[in-house]
Amino acid sequence: MRQILGALAAVLALVLAFFLAAPAPSAGAGTNLHRVAIQVSDDNPEHMNLALNNAANMSVYYTGLGQDVQVEIVAYGPGLNMLLADTSPVKARLKSFAEGMPNVKFDACNNTLEHMEKQAGKKLALVPEAHLVPSGVVRLVTLEEQGWSYIKE
Repeated sequence: MRQILGALAAVLALVLAFFLAAPAPSAGAGTNLHRVAIQVSDDNPEHMNLALNNAANMSVYYTGLGQDVQVEIVAYGPGLNMLLADTSPVKARLKSFAEGMPNVKFDACNNTLEHMEKQAGKKLALVPEAHLVPSGVVRLVTLEEQGWSYIKE
């Protein structure tokens, strides 16, 4: 009887040691939520289209697995031109995304917008799909600090 109790105590000690030594799960581990921030900081339609393609591919892939995905495309500096209502070469795609992929959001840097408006001497309008954020780089830092994955296009 003592041998059985001793063996059970040893097994219990090993199991306890295993669970206590196991690393703690990281934030978001085991969840089916993927969050990705994509930086667009140059005035290049090819780069913006690549960002849009990547956002679409991630959305299709993860939703196909029954998992949630949130994507924020953050435009600042020369990349803000991609979100200007009058001149965006990807305006039609942005509208299509808003209609078909509501999990993809477009952030526009207010610092850049104010600088561009000062240079232009007039107010500049953003596409309706764009959400104004105080600073593009601050938005990216905030998202990364919240555990979002980061991609630069």
